Amino acid sequence: MDLFRQAPVVGIIRNQSAEACYRIAETMLAAGLYTLEVTMNTPDVADIITELNRRFPELNVGAGTVCTPAELELALTAGAGFIVTPILDERVVSACVDRGIPVFPGAYTPTEIYRAWSLGATAVKVFPASQLGTKYLKDLSGPLPQIKLIPTGGVSLENISSFFEAGVAGVGMGSSLLNKKLIAAGDFAGLSRHFESILQAIRPTLKQKK
Repeated sequence: MDLFRQAPVVGIIRNQSAEACYRIAETMLAAGLYTLEVTMNTPDVADIITELNRRFPELNVGAGTVCTPAELELALTAGAGFIVTPILDERVVSACVDRGIPVFPGAYTPTEIYRAWSLGATAVKVFPASQLGTKYLKDLSGPLPQIKLIPTGGVSLENISSFFEAGVAGVGMGSSLLNKKLIAAGDFAGLSRHFESILQAIRPTLKQKK
């Protein structure tokens, strides 16, 4: 969590080749981003997570789109250091809490979000965040200020600062962070510049929190 607080952006890798995953991880680390998840519907996901941990022990490597206890077991066996879900499966959350594994369950309504937090979630992934935006997050923080929120879905370079100004603990970003055109072209220098732009956009808010 210390590394995540330094750069509270989760890079979401989905359906990339193993070699692309390793290049993405290398580029993230060099740019100062330390947390990435590989979704469980990525081909060879278990092998990729294991190899990412071997090559990049400085990174937080987790598993995303974990929807069932069986997927949880596969992810943990592969070495996932944290778990992200798109939905609230209480079995998955409780199993992570029992084992001391950071877990970010997906929830949307105030009831779902509060239930996820009550089960022991490290933070709650508000998904999809694009539908109601930052006003919704601000409205939630009124009656539920203790809950750490990580909006995911719809966060981009253009609006990321507004999410942090709304008081979120972090954000999850897929293609808006891991630009598919740059990756397909092998332009990892361009991807690094994009990462730096993301970090520059949130630095003023992060400094205010310190």
